[in-house]
Amino acid sequence: MSVWNDLVGQDSVVAELSAAADGAAGTDRVAHAWLFTGPPGAGRSAAARAFAAALQCTEAPRGCGHCASCHQVLQGTHADVEVVRPAGLSYGVGATRELVLRASSSPSGGRWQIVLFEDADRATEAAANALLKAIEEPPPRTVWLLCTPSPDDLLVTIRSRCRLVTLRTPPVAAVADLLVQRDGIDRDTAEVVARAAQGHISRARRLAADPEARSRRAEVLALPRRLTSVGPAVAAAEALVKAAEAEAKAGAEELNESETSALRQALGESAKGRMPRGTAGALKDLEDRQKSRATRVKRDSLDRALLDLASYYRDVLTLQLGAGTELVNTELAAELRTAASQGSPERTLRRLDAIMACRESLEANVNPLLAVEALTLALRTG
Repeated sequence: MSVWNDLVGQDSVVAELSAAADGAAGTDRVAHAWLFTGPPGAGRSAAARAFAAALQCTEAPRGCGHCASCHQVLQGTHADVEVVRPAGLSYGVGATRELVLRASSSPSGGRWQIVLFEDADRATEAAANALLKAIEEPPPRTVWLLCTPSPDDLLVTIRSRCRLVTLRTPPVAAVADLLVQRDGIDRDTAEVVARAAQGHISRARRLAADPEARSRRAEVLALPRRLTSVGPAVAAAEALVKAAEAEAKAGAEELNESETSALRQALGESAKGRMPRGTAGALKDLEDRQKSRATRVKRDSLDRALLDLASYYRDVLTLQLGAGTELVNTELAAELRTAASQGSPERTLRRLDAIMACRESLEANVNPLLAVEALTLALRTG
């Protein structure tokens, strides 16, 4: 048992980070900024968290996984490790300046003051500039761990000051083994969901544990069969967007209610539900953050659906080209062969391009329904 156990298929990354943590223990010197990159589901945040635990570890070898410091970091309770998870569409300059100020303080008990910034690519331009100043002139015992899908997602001046750690997509077999050994999933289910998730570990876990998630994925994969004319194509787009909205709403309602209740109590809500003067602004700020988070969850849900849809056409293209690689959606093998025989690789590539264009439109804040309607019409015509 060690802090590295959750890093699946990342042997070279584990070796690099383990050596850095052991070296820091001997000299009390370590690179002050690290950039963890890799495709979604590769384990960027898990790698950064494991490295933070190894840096704070009090045993040898560093990252033992059983000392108090390792346990606290992995559980998110270590006083000198702050984890930043942007919940909304972006992370603003005000929050970044507060974060930089907190990061400049001396460690209270651990050896380092560590900031683990997940999804650092969501920082606004002004926030990125504030972050750059902190990384350019860091306090002697502060370590920044930034996570982004690609180095290009950050300012070149930031990434040039970071030590780069690149993770790869874990092999399907390794993800399946993890689900069997750690989560108790039966082997057949583990292999199916690992293949469906295409190496995305948390996605595979969710598919294995949540029948509704598997049902939603099946509905997305049924979409190509429904694109018989313009009317069904438009209806399919509306159904896809509404499903994403419902998923976002279901996940946010309980959290929103608890956050609002906690804030109202902290601000001095009376027994009759009345709020003191001057508290409306704080409640409005919370409401705005919750709306931004809901938009992000909805967008992420749609993006997952689009990636599932892309896996369908990827399988079709694989069959058309006779690539010989394993299908992602093996349960649809007969349907995929029929679709491959009825089309051409050129049309399939155009459909894949349309899916990628829709993803870019959603990221650029295009109305989701309009973007998905354009996609389904493009998929129908090929």
